[in-house]
Amino acid sequence: MGDTADQYFDSLYEADLDLERVQDRIREAGMPEISVAPGYGRLLTLLVSTSKARSALEIGALGGYSGICLARGLPEDGKLLSLELKQPYADMAKENLVAAGLGNKVEYLVGDASASLERLLDEGARFDFFFIDADKENYPNYLEACIRLGNEGAIIAADNTLLRGRTLDHFKQGPSVQAIRHFNRLIAQDSRLFGVHLPTYDGLALAQIKSSVIKNS
Repeated sequence: MGDTADQYFDSLYEADLDLERVQDRIREAGMPEISVAPGYGRLLTLLVSTSKARSALEIGALGGYSGICLARGLPEDGKLLSLELKQPYADMAKENLVAAGLGNKVEYLVGDASASLERLLDEGARFDFFFIDADKENYPNYLEACIRLGNEGAIIAADNTLLRGRTLDHFKQGPSVQAIRHFNRLIAQDSRLFGVHLPTYDGLALAQIKSSVIKNS
């Protein structure tokens, strides 16, 4: 049997040494090998760049794979704030972004993401781009926080919206599956968003916050 469509397209691109370093370090540390898929990583860089985002918020750093992809799309003076629950993960992510020459663009906020988001809301923080890739049960809550933290026209991306097929399996009714199904409906139906779902790899949701949301807030 031949390659999948995902494997075929991934094979067309040259090796990315910075991202391979991240994957190697994650593997060596025994961390979960759940970084964003290569094609979606490239898409994140493209979206950050073409949207002319200057500030990005990442929920879930892991080893820094997605952080590198996001930071690459930012201008030289752009900033990425990454929320990560575990200090060792944040430390590794920072080391990997420094090794990729992007350490000046990123800051890490360690602790419970929901608490960090509340703090950012209280501070009146605003961002142009969001990437959600953390605990799945909180995806709907993270989405709401991103909408409230977004600048006009801000883009929200979220990984793993298929949960390795569990989202499509009606026999799966666990809390993470139900939360992702609810999140997917919000991307499609929330009147504050213009959304789209991409079904390759493990699923990616994209949405833009409508201008009217900011003007009326």
